[in-house]
Amino acid sequence: MASRVIPVDPFDLVIFGGTGDLARRKILPGLFRRFIAGQMPANARIIGAARSDMDSAGFRAMVAEAIAEFGGMESPPQAKLDAFLKQIHYVAIDARGEAGWAELQELMKGTDKIEAYYFSVAPALFGDLAERLQQWGMADKQARIVVEKPFGRDLETAQALNATLATYFDERQIYRIDHYLGKETVQNLMAVRFGNMLFEPLWNAQYVDHIQITVAETVGVGGRGEYYDKSGAMRDMVQNHLMQLLCLIAMEPPARFDPNAVRDEKLKVIRALDPVLPHHIIRGQYDADHDDAEGHPNYRDAVGDPRSKTESFIALKTQISNWRWSGTPFYLRTGKRMSARSSEITVVFKETPHSIFAEDAGQHRNVLSIRLQPNEGITLGVTIKEPGPGGMRLIDVPLDMTFSEALGEDAEQVDAYERLIMDVIRGNQTLFMRGDEVEAAWAWTDPIIQGWEARGDVPKFYDSGSDGTTEAFEMMRRDGREWRKVAP
Repeated sequence: MASRVIPVDPFDLVIFGGTGDLARRKILPGLFRRFIAGQMPANARIIGAARSDMDSAGFRAMVAEAIAEFGGMESPPQAKLDAFLKQIHYVAIDARGEAGWAELQELMKGTDKIEAYYFSVAPALFGDLAERLQQWGMADKQARIVVEKPFGRDLETAQALNATLATYFDERQIYRIDHYLGKETVQNLMAVRFGNMLFEPLWNAQYVDHIQITVAETVGVGGRGEYYDKSGAMRDMVQNHLMQLLCLIAMEPPARFDPNAVRDEKLKVIRALDPVLPHHIIRGQYDADHDDAEGHPNYRDAVGDPRSKTESFIALKTQISNWRWSGTPFYLRTGKRMSARSSEITVVFKETPHSIFAEDAGQHRNVLSIRLQPNEGITLGVTIKEPGPGGMRLIDVPLDMTFSEALGEDAEQVDAYERLIMDVIRGNQTLFMRGDEVEAAWAWTDPIIQGWEARGDVPKFYDSGSDGTTEAFEMMRRDGREWRKVAP
């Protein structure tokens, strides 16, 4: 199945932090793939802006190296690469000073193209960049800014950052990016829910026993130890990524597929979330890999703090106080150095109210599994009779729709950043967080963090390569349930 490519209008994209890791790994290779696909017009321009002292020729060489390393192609087509590099420019700039701004202003002057500014920098520079853009006449009503997470560290800092950006830009111009929302399967959540009559009548507390959301990583903190230890799994993953997945799985049908209509419904979910009780929060830190303790040390050694109380794993149980979900628990789990890299949403339906089969047929229930990564797809477990003679024995079998198999190997797999950047150019904010949504998420998250800090809770160690702490499994067993196995 061939994907339909719709070209975007001519644009200028300025990437502040254009020499940084995110730009090299994701943004620039993603833009090249959109160029090859025919989605980028020939007169679009990509302008790198950073403190590094180089010229446009040097930046083009860096872009070519990034595409070769991270572009996902054995050998990029040279003619296409040469054409793409002609659209690349660079300005050495000081976010907090005056150097480079006159040159950038000159580059952006006199065009009627869409102007987008990607803040691929530390959040501390967001306000400085926004202010400079206004001072130099580039923050007009047609400009758009893309803001990377973390968007604040708590409610207070998120509100301050929102207020700062609002000084220079309208909300319709601000695109708070969460790359999870650009994943194909995440968007398919809405298609599955609202495009199929099969599921919507069952999507409520009457039929759903519970919902699990798992985002597991096999990597440790790596070179991000200093940053991560000030953040932890709750701030780094739950408050944004898992919260967004929870909203999409639980929200009411919007009146139309419109950015504000969708985000209004997501906001209602966050505001309806119950506070999390202390015994429904499990935190952990990964232990060293027993086979390679030097290469994979424990969490505290990795971050260089033998007294660290920051979690690399968290599991929690929450509920949503509204008519649709009252009484249905939502279990969230995320961690580093786990058994597999996997992101999955699992909807576990209730058992049939009355079984007509004998006890030896077993207890069975339907399970809808939505795999976000890897092997994106959707699996629905159904109950059938086990083949063969000897009575009625029931087994569960999957109805599997792995996207690469169902849609064909030729179906285009677009990276999340590619899709989201093109949405910025189109002016479509559906997959981006709104300011009040971010603040509501922090308003729910802050009391949880403040609670364990006040209690002096210390995370429990869990084995590297496991599915998390023993306590997380015990929390589920107390409820008569169990976690899905983390599978690649």
